[in-house]
Amino acid sequence: MLLIRRGHEPAMGLWSIPGGRIEPGESDAQAVVREVAEETGLAVTCGPLLGSVERPAPDGAIFDIRDYAAYPLPDAVATAGDDAADVQWVSDDQADAMDLRGELTPGLLTALRSWS
Repeated sequence: MLLIRRGHEPAMGLWSIPGGRIEPGESDAQAVVREVAEETGLAVTCGPLLGSVERPAPDGAIFDIRDYAAYPLPDAVATAGDDAADVQWVSDDQADAMDLRGELTPGLLTALRSWS
């Protein structure tokens, strides 16, 4: 799984998966491709919707988060960019250890695993 260390609030300094807001007129798939490229430098194709969750936003609103599988194009190399302070590929065991240390955004692994 590819994780980014958030460079800005909310959750600055914590690790999460790449993502962001959908721009006006943009489809979910277009947003996935754009956000992953902006945050990781990777060119990807957007895969299926894995699941969705609502989380409180800092201003009292609600974030509607939809997570998709994404597949890097051949020879793609991940580098931190845009809102990401760092980027790294992690195994399930590494993600578990990061979660135990409080390094992941709250509820990330629970949500991802609930979607298989």
